[in-house]
Amino acid sequence: MSPFTRFGCLIATLVIALDQATKWWILEGVMQPPRVIPVTPFFNLLLTWNNGISFGLFNNNNNLNALLLSVLAIVIVVFLFFWLRKANNKHMAAGLGLIIGGALGNVIDRGLHGAVVDFLDFYIETLHWPTFNIADSCITVGAILLILDSLFSPKPEQSKIDDT
Repeated sequence: MSPFTRFGCLIATLVIALDQATKWWILEGVMQPPRVIPVTPFFNLLLTWNNGISFGLFNNNNNLNALLLSVLAIVIVVFLFFWLRKANNKHMAAGLGLIIGGALGNVIDRGLHGAVVDFLDFYIETLHWPTFNIADSCITVGAILLILDSLFSPKPEQSKIDDT
């Protein structure tokens, strides 16, 4: 296993641990009983259950959602793991590790609860961003890292030209 693959796997493991720890803390400690906890004028802790995917898409309380979305996420994670095995720099490995860890964190939720635990609620006045969690944040940051890596990493043919 290459150092970049190990690095990405370490990041994925840390993301899963952090994601599950924060969800456990919210469910077992903070939201007993469930309520809205204002933290700042633009941020609340608010427990919600997402039966769908990002931004609440397909959140229709269908009992098959948890199974179908988990299978889809696992298929995507397998693809991403094969990509991670070919990673050639830390940015790519980190981005893939963040996405893999976030996806698996949400799969764990679907397996344990039948839905994803979301609790971070940002808003301006009465306009609320869809509630999300650490796993969702890691998926987003990972995708941004992959985009930046693809835009700004030197391409193999560029480095050959630059060396001459």
